[in-house]
Formats: sequence, structure tokens, C-alpha cells
Amino acid sequence: MSTVILLSLTASLNPTLVAVTTVMLLLEKPARLMAGYLLGAYLTSITLGLIIVFSLPNSSATNATENTISPSVDIGIGAICLAISFVLYTGRVERMRERRADRKAAKGASEPPRWQRELNKGSPRVTFVVGALLTLPGASYLAGLTEIHKLHYATPVTVLLVIGFNIVMMWLLEVPFVSFLVAPESTPRAIARAKRWVSRHAHAFAVRGFATIGVLLIVKGLIGLLG
Repeated sequence: MSTVILLSLTASLNPTLVAVTTVMLLLEKPARLMAGYLLGAYLTSITLGLIIVFSLPNSSATNATENTISPSVDIGIGAICLAISFVLYTGRVERMRERRADRKAAKGASEPPRWQRELNKGSPRVTFVVGALLTLPGASYLAGLTEIHKLHYATPVTVLLVIGFNIVMMWLLEVPFVSFLVAPESTPRAIARAKRWVSRHAHAFAVRGFATIGVLLIVKGLIGLLG
């Protein structure tokens, strides 16, 4: 279960979700736009999640080999997380972003992507469609569904786990949405302060976060292989 929670948090670190949340925070009536996007995102991700988790093989051959495959997958994902942490620590990503920004500046202002142009129209119906189209399963999401399938819980419990996984995965959008509903006046100021704080500490948290996840997954995989 701890692996499922960890993968749901990893799946939430989606660049598209971060970009969409940032854009909607700058528009008028962001709560309505976020509600539309969340409904569309839930529709796609939960539906696909249920289809995938109940379509995974459950044969005796699969059960006989999953104890060997799962630790190997944990070690592989852990190694990838450590590699990402190392790349972030060396500053290569920042240098790549600076070079990309210089090239964009040299070419002049470019047109924003279509999904951003649609969001700028400020319609909850539009954000519903954008959320449904942009919320596609990534590697962490698929890995999380695999772990849920391996728990072999009853169907109602599995359904609740898939729904819970998606709720955790969308926390980057859910937190500001609830904040706007509860405190619409103070939320913009709090978000501005949070953005300034994140801009100062995001790099360190990313390095430590990926390193921690990588180490935990590798240790879990080694225990599985030796156990």
C-alpha cells in the first residue's frame, strides 16, 4: 500500500498539470475553471484506471513470476529516480532551460499551445474538455495501477483504491480549488507567497525527493529479491 501512495504522489508531479494550474490561477473565476478541469480529468483518469486495473492478467503463470518481476521493476524505477536526482543536482536541467529560453528569445515570441489558448477563453466547459484530453496515464500511474492489481482486493475495494489514487494524483489542482471555495479573497495572496517560496526551494526539494524515492524503491526491490 505504501508503494501505491508513493506512486500516486509521483504521478502528481506532472508538468502539464502544473502548467494548467498556473494558467487557470491567472484567469478570472479560477474556481469554476478548476472545477471543470477536475471533472474532465477525473472522468478520463478514473475510467481508464478501472479499465486497466481490471484488464491486467491474473493467471497462475503471472502469479508465479510477479514476486521476481516486481522487485526488478522497483529497482529499475528507483535507479531512474536517482538518475533524475543526479541530473537536477548537477544543474544540467537549468542550463538546458536557459539555452532554450535564449533560443526562444532570439526567435521572438511564439504562440502558446492550443490547450492554453482554449483555457484563456475562461469557460468551465472548455476546461472540462481540456482536462479530459490532457489527463492520460503516465508511467507512474500505470505502475500504481499494477501495484493495486497485485493487492488482489475485492472489486469494491479496488474501485475505491483507483478513485483514491486519482484524488491524490490531482492534489496540485484540488488544493487551490478548495482554497478558492473556502477563502476566495485571501487565497490569491497565499498562492503568490507560495509561488515565491517554491521558486526559491523547488530545486532542492526535487533533488532530495527523487533521491529519497529512488533509494526507497531500490531498498524495497533488494528486499524482495533477497526475501
